[in-house]
Amino acid sequence: MTRAKDLLQQHRRAATLATVLAIQMMIVVDVSIVNVALPVIQRDLGVGQAELAWVLDGYLIAFGSFLLVAGRLGDLLGRKRVLLGGLGIFGGASALCGLAPNVELLVAARVLQGLGGAFASAVVLAIIATEYPTPQERSRAMSLYVFISVGGGSLGLVAGGLLTEAISWHWIFFVNVPIGLAALAAGRALIDDVPGLGLRDGVDCLGAILVTVTGMLGVFTIIKAPERGWVSAATLGTALATAALAALFVAQQRRRAHPIVPARVLRLRSLSGSSVVRGLFASGLFASFYVGTLYFQRVLGYGTVASGLAFLPQTLMVAAFAIGPTTWLVSRFGAQRVLVVGLASMSAGIASAIVNLSMYVPGAIGLAVVGALSAGHTRALSAGGQPLATALVGGYQLGYLVCAGAVAAGLLVAMSVLRPARVAT
Repeated sequence: MTRAKDLLQQHRRAATLATVLAIQMMIVVDVSIVNVALPVIQRDLGVGQAELAWVLDGYLIAFGSFLLVAGRLGDLLGRKRVLLGGLGIFGGASALCGLAPNVELLVAARVLQGLGGAFASAVVLAIIATEYPTPQERSRAMSLYVFISVGGGSLGLVAGGLLTEAISWHWIFFVNVPIGLAALAAGRALIDDVPGLGLRDGVDCLGAILVTVTGMLGVFTIIKAPERGWVSAATLGTALATAALAALFVAQQRRRAHPIVPARVLRLRSLSGSSVVRGLFASGLFASFYVGTLYFQRVLGYGTVASGLAFLPQTLMVAAFAIGPTTWLVSRFGAQRVLVVGLASMSAGIASAIVNLSMYVPGAIGLAVVGALSAGHTRALSAGGQPLATALVGGYQLGYLVCAGAVAAGLLVAMSVLRPARVAT
């Protein structure tokens, strides 16, 4: 009887893991699935290159900003409730994205989609850690999570190309609806409903809103700068407003007993240093996808499927190296030591959220900078008498140089700040 019960529990845990990994896959895929459809969306909705960046930036800023609050709400209200609520928001927003008749509604729906994705994604790791308490089982589950999180980008690029070419770009969003409904039903049936701590300590919703508005206003300033002028009154005005909102956020955080970003966490050298490196890397990565997609389709004449396949070597290599070093560390130092180090930072949920925040918000800002500079340089070359194809190539080349510079800066920070600690063998 006991053996049958244990076997049933193992099957339930495996099904739960498959469910939360499917949810994570859907959210990760949604970051990259839009990339290859961008030129088609641009043509159908009649928007400029710089404004087109909002289709990605709206999602990235909302996703990164609300991860902090979402992780906290998972502890207070219960992770299952937050996961399913976020999944419902994500699915509904996906339907709105697919129905959007103009870029304004599409961007608004993408912001809502990023909010739902943040709430769902923020608690996935915690659910996995709860379901697999032993180091060996948890290590295997975490390896699958890493592979899904990194390798999902490849699936998104190919799926986006296939759906756009076979049906229309609207279906890169509609496809989330049936998948989301199936995951919602499975999650409701399989995930244990562990009660949260309660709302007695409160949730800093104002802080999350300030972070989001500050990020969006900053991105808006960057995107509009080439059109308005980098030192125009309008650009300087929105830049000053962004700085004022950032200062207001810092002051508000200092007054709260339970801030989104505790000062003691930011004083951790390894966390702050790795966050800077991660942010610079994300800036180069997301922006290179954006510029690369436009280059493949507008200059080289690739279709959406060919554009997605062209990115596969890069994304698959990243996925392979994400798994490889982890496997080597476990075999070299043992699963427990590696897991203790990893979970020591993850157990403080805010540290994990800061790591994710340091990727998605800088990624959105980097994408805005590269998009603005690339579009501005293209317009300048075209105005100077260059043919459109030559002007586009010049703009994309500048974009790639900025991406390379961001990654190179991250490398310098990593070499100077993240000094390896001595570990006893």
